[in-house]
Amino acid sequence: MRTFAFSHMAGIYIHIPFCSKACHYCNFHFSTSLHRKSEVINALQAELSALRFPTPLAIDKQIDTIYFGGGTPTLLNQAELESLLAIIHRQFEVAPHAEVTIEANPDDLNAEKIRQLHSSGFNRLSIGVQSFDDRDLVWMNRAHNSGQAITAVKMAQDTGIENISIDLIYGVPTMSEKTWENNLLQAVALKVPHLSCYALTVEERTALHHFIQKGKVPPMNDAQQVAHFKLMTQMLFANEYEHYEISNFALQGSRSRHNSSYWKGRPYYGFGPSAHSFDGSNTRWWNIANNALYITALNSGTTAYEWETLSAVQRLNEKIMTSLRTMEGLSVVVAKKQVAGQQLSPDQWQLFFDKASHFIDQNWLAWQDDNLELTIEGKLYADHVSASLFIDEPA
Repeated sequence: MRTFAFSHMAGIYIHIPFCSKACHYCNFHFSTSLHRKSEVINALQAELSALRFPTPLAIDKQIDTIYFGGGTPTLLNQAELESLLAIIHRQFEVAPHAEVTIEANPDDLNAEKIRQLHSSGFNRLSIGVQSFDDRDLVWMNRAHNSGQAITAVKMAQDTGIENISIDLIYGVPTMSEKTWENNLLQAVALKVPHLSCYALTVEERTALHHFIQKGKVPPMNDAQQVAHFKLMTQMLFANEYEHYEISNFALQGSRSRHNSSYWKGRPYYGFGPSAHSFDGSNTRWWNIANNALYITALNSGTTAYEWETLSAVQRLNEKIMTSLRTMEGLSVVVAKKQVAGQQLSPDQWQLFFDKASHFIDQNWLAWQDDNLELTIEGKLYADHVSASLFIDEPA
């Protein structure tokens, strides 16, 4: 059976809710106004210093990954970033070789900024390229151009940050198959060790959703997205990238340790407005997605989150969903252990295996030892397959 081991330590996510420009497709929590930036940072510092988590809860203070996302965390200056890192190191036991990632947009990066990030302790850079084609970038309302994207990657490599990931988006209505192929060829030519490639999705309350509703933009073309996905898997496999998660590809040894912890169900602690956390067992909590209310809560010394306790079956269904996204797939042995203390009936497991057999017959699932894995075709329907395999709560 194939295995891929990561540390069982927890990870920390810091959400910086600011962007210089709003992309048409984005539904993450952010603001294009920076006038409350210092207040959010102060509140973040207070949240990190207080560590008020739901109880009862065992917090793992050993940290193996730190991830600054957003938003655009590189809108913070060196002093602001270092102040947050300093509190993390004071409050947690950060592993000596921890993976410390920061997201950045190409237009926010220059040689001096990258040197500052590197000297501050960031050893992994995730660059929001999205496309190397200027027409696509204009359509997405991105603030950079293709030349800036290429330059940003090369500057990071020259500065000594070799652990680089770039985001790419496919299935854009104006993107031809040839353009998508050229995007992938450019990424390969740059020798980027990690790629996160996402199909464009239409989220409510985004500019893209509004444009489609008004008929200004054509709806997504499913056949086009399927063609782009298949081209991507073939090309990247040919260039020795492992397709280790549906949207993620890595050269050997370059998987994202932080994101892999999410898919493995390991603990992670989120700080900042809208950030999510999980204790690795059955408790999940999430901060309010509102900058003003987040600031008010932290300034008053209260918590800014809501929380829930998951049942064993809910945890099992989450494991089904997240495990099937990975190349290792779902271990049925592990899945059965997931509901320890809450016995499922033989009929429930039989229904699970019957539904799995249906997808095996369709060539969407396959057995690898005791693991169920999505086939290339099955990855196109991952959400549907996972939801169909979910187990109902015992009566």
